[in-house]
Amino acid sequence: MENFKLTNFFTIKGISAASGLVYSQNVLFVISDSSNFLYQYDIDKKLLLKFPLVKEARENIEKENKPDLESITQYGNQLIMLGSGSTQKRNTMFTLDLGSDALQTQDLSVLYQNLKNVGSFTDDQLNIEGAIYAHQTMLLFQRGNSKNSRNGIFIIPNNQEDGIRFVPISLPTLDDIETTFTDAILVNDKIYFLACAENTTSTYEDGEVLGTILGIMHAPTFEIIDMQLLSEHQKFEGITLYKESENEIEFLLCEDNDTETLEAEIYKLTLKTEN
Repeated sequence: MENFKLTNFFTIKGISAASGLVYSQNVLFVISDSSNFLYQYDIDKKLLLKFPLVKEARENIEKENKPDLESITQYGNQLIMLGSGSTQKRNTMFTLDLGSDALQTQDLSVLYQNLKNVGSFTDDQLNIEGAIYAHQTMLLFQRGNSKNSRNGIFIIPNNQEDGIRFVPISLPTLDDIETTFTDAILVNDKIYFLACAENTTSTYEDGEVLGTILGIMHAPTFEIIDMQLLSEHQKFEGITLYKESENEIEFLLCEDNDTETLEAEIYKLTLKTEN
């Protein structure tokens, strides 16, 4: 991955701690790990709308009570948003129909307990940071940044009786700290993922950011086929497809700067692709 370009694309005022994003028809949907709003940003009009996911929705929610929405993915006309599962208050999934604005809420406590059982994780080790839904299967990306935890991918078929699987994934280190998943997206037969090195052994407390990498996996096998260091000091937490052509693929990324400042920096990442 020798040819890439990362640029600051625009700033959205009114969002803090951006943790995931989905681009669709010149609208950017953004979630925050300290808010229970879904944000909708019209790029042309530079207009920000807020969609409350719960009654009396709030921003900059204190750490012990925040829903920790870390994953957002689109399937057809549905936006799916998930809490990280790193505490009992972070086990909710929201599904929004973009056609009707119908919102559904689901408690994932039972599913997340099953994930812990399958992956042999303790309660303080589960930390879901990315989601992909395709081919009647949900892929959830486990961020292994707690003590003795592991990076990996949970494979959850629609018919869960077929069995949930956990595939451990070994990621590279930055300054002797292993990078850990922060988001992922499926494009054709490749998974593009972000992984950050953060000097912490907790799924709860933040640590010094040591950089973020972009990786590419072969989707059917989860084999890592390429990696690139994007930044030595930034924590990118969300990735979405922006544009694709014969020679280039463009993504939008969001950065979580772990502050309460109501600004979200959006970056454009351009990759050259082989003909």
